[in-house]
Amino acid sequence: MNDCLFCKIIKGEIPSHKVYEDENVFAFLDIRPLNPGHTLVIPKKHFRWVWDIDDIGDYYKKIGIIANAIKKSFETDYIVSLVFGEEIHHAHVWLIPRFENDGHGGSIDLNNIKEISKEKMEKIAKKIKEEII
Repeated sequence: MNDCLFCKIIKGEIPSHKVYEDENVFAFLDIRPLNPGHTLVIPKKHFRWVWDIDDIGDYYKKIGIIANAIKKSFETDYIVSLVFGEEIHHAHVWLIPRFENDGHGGSIDLNNIKEISKEKMEKIAKKIKEEII
């Protein structure tokens, strides 16, 4: 799709803090993070919904690899995964690390967006990349 924000990110038309890429999957830090390390995992081929992805098993295998890299990077065992698909019409999964006293209480507060500098985002992306096996 020519007007899809995520397709433009994959093509490099819009900059992102990439943490993972292979022939089918692209992962990058959310620019409106709910916590440091909040990552979006998307298929490189445009699908409207996650359940439309051709090889959903491979997609979720990559999500697991990325989630475990985030866990190691932030030394947390608590990674929340969310599938919405309403805000951007391109299949995607959110991976959000949770921390004690992260301001979300018992469940993720979608309005609790963190302000993280570009420099810090670059460091976070590098840290996650280094943990991906």
